Amino acid sequence: MADEFIQKQTLAFLYISRPNCSVCHSLLPQVEQLLENYPKIQAAHIDASEVEAVAGRFSIFTVPVLLLFVGGKEYIREARIVHMQKLDERIDKIYRNMADQHKA
Repeated sequence: MADEFIQKQTLAFLYISRPNCSVCHSLLPQVEQLLENYPKIQAAHIDASEVEAVAGRFSIFTVPVLLLFVGGKEYIREARIVHMQKLDERIDKIYRNMADQHKA
């Protein structure tokens, strides 16, 4: 399911969490707000307790985990404590590079 989503999108973002994770619940709205600035990024939220295989597939040992894939390859991985400004800067750089490539 997640692999299919990643392969179908040029820019795919996964937010992986668990229901009993307070950090996950407080971080999700911030991530959703951040991604509003990047309309070409397709996002999905995965509950690791419902999809147990996701932890093994993406080598996840803690939650939340934020993953950004470009063309099916992992470019960004953040886990547990996420500095939103740094995440925004990293996403922005990738996003602008993708836009520049499509202009050429």
